[in-house]
Amino acid sequence: MPKLLYFHGFASSGASGTAQLLRRVLPECEIVAPDIPLDPREALPFLHELCENEQPDLIVGSSMGGMYAQQMFGFRRLVINPAFWMSRMSKVLKLGTFTYLNKRKDKKMQDRVTKEIMNAFREMEDHQFEGLGEEDVPNCRAMFARHDPLAHGYDTFTAHYPPEQAEWFEGEHRVNDDIMKQSILPRIIDMLA
Repeated sequence: MPKLLYFHGFASSGASGTAQLLRRVLPECEIVAPDIPLDPREALPFLHELCENEQPDLIVGSSMGGMYAQQMFGFRRLVINPAFWMSRMSKVLKLGTFTYLNKRKDKKMQDRVTKEIMNAFREMEDHQFEGLGEEDVPNCRAMFARHDPLAHGYDTFTAHYPPEQAEWFEGEHRVNDDIMKQSILPRIIDMLA
């Protein structure tokens, strides 16, 4: 049975609608969707260890999860609207308390972005492509929504990966079920084949 890891976006969880949809439309796959820690100093080691333990056939990440998925070198990855520069997305990552969009396993409904966490994002972002070797470049593909008002990652992606590994789809930053089924699911199936 193929195994797919799904990395959610900021203020979401492994119980996101996208993770649930993936389970419905890919019943032949094992879908593992963790709750990603808020602090990147916790998140990156957690996700690296998860990948080593699970050995997925494919990692799919959306928004913040796409930024993290790109950094899982050694694994096949599909990044959707990757938010490579979270600390610059003031409409998303801002100082203060926020409410999670989906229920998390730890039952936490709110969290707080501190200056320390913001600085940790900046530090991690400055080094997120370090360690990307030539042999790993073919393992990552990206999909970008044409009307995404939040994350504009195409230029960053194509500075490190060939442009032919990036494709566009009609939509905005948040991916709804129709876009997932029509545009993204065929790419996931192709990458799992």
